[in-house]
Amino acid sequence: MLRRVVVTGGSIVSALGSDDDAVWASLRKLENKIAVMDSWKEYEGLRPMLAAPVTESLPQYPRKDVRGMGRVALLALTATEDALRKAGLKDVPVLKSGRTGIAYGSSLGSIEALLGFYELLANKSTKKISATTYIKSMPQTCAANLSVYYGLTGRLISTNTACTSGSISIGYAYEAIASGKQDVMIAGGAEELSAADAAVFDSLFSASTRNDEPSLTPRAYDADRDGLVVGEGAGTLILESYESAVARNAEIYGEIVGFATNTDGVHITHPNRDTIAQVMRDSLKSAGLEPRDISYVNTHGTATISGDVVETNAMHDVFGPGIPCSTLKSYIGHTLGACGAIEAWVTLMMQRKGWFCPNLNLVNVDPECADLGYITGSGMDLDAEYVMSNNFAFGGINTSLIFRKI
Repeated sequence: MLRRVVVTGGSIVSALGSDDDAVWASLRKLENKIAVMDSWKEYEGLRPMLAAPVTESLPQYPRKDVRGMGRVALLALTATEDALRKAGLKDVPVLKSGRTGIAYGSSLGSIEALLGFYELLANKSTKKISATTYIKSMPQTCAANLSVYYGLTGRLISTNTACTSGSISIGYAYEAIASGKQDVMIAGGAEELSAADAAVFDSLFSASTRNDEPSLTPRAYDADRDGLVVGEGAGTLILESYESAVARNAEIYGEIVGFATNTDGVHITHPNRDTIAQVMRDSLKSAGLEPRDISYVNTHGTATISGDVVETNAMHDVFGPGIPCSTLKSYIGHTLGACGAIEAWVTLMMQRKGWFCPNLNLVNVDPECADLGYITGSGMDLDAEYVMSNNFAFGGINTSLIFRKI
């Protein structure tokens, strides 16, 4: 019999802020955090000049403890420190008992560190390579560095699945606890900002170039959208068996009752309506729920031309018309490997507070997008027992999480 899995801590680092009160206040202002990146103007041929950077300074950690961490891992550590504090699990024996594991990912390691290897190949020079260059740049840098920092001896799952890195981490962590293999899991995703991120989507004509109007983009589901805006940050959730949480009288922020993941099997970058609909159905089935039980869906909502159309029509296939939905990316852009974890934590915050954010810049719904309950205006007050959070990634990787309010 599967065990119940609850969330006993969580935190994010993002353009919205890194303190829950600050994040909430920023969200309620109904303003996005998109900025013009003047430093990117030096890159010849790069068209998008917009991003949502983390502007707060990160905490200072002892150098000996973080010398193998680039910015992406430091973002992950900052979110994790606060999440563990909220969970009451800082410096407790269970972390090193073998019953605590980690599932964490990012699209890439630290871009800054990778430049050392690029310098070697491009200019035949090793001057930018040090003993920590690979450790900072390796795909598993967040999961591995956090496991060493906290002395974890349980299982390690490194999820480097692009835009589902954060959400699939939460799902796999949930499965590890539900099956009894672990009692506690640190789960999440992170991404550091680089002009290279914008260049990826620019090459696919999927990045917004509304450079003179940063407050008016991205425009998910709007007929006048022109693509996504990249962001950075990290999100960490602390998952725990219900029995363990109750035994130590921990605060419970919500329960994970459903998770599913699948792959499109059709195209690397073009989303597939059928498999996206199927991952939502599978998530509902795993939770023992019907579509009518879900009160709100936090959507992937990238504001790309094809992505929005496919996602909304897949949702309509599952839920029919009118399901309330919104995307956090209209506030902080697309944080790539971090988005699934950041969005999951903010979704839990909204569920607990009974208010769900609107889609910013949604003025005229694209007629090719399905008839859904796109939240606009000042947001929606809603008592939601069950909410869903969805993410989809290059490679055709789809995830769907369902949370229950406790």
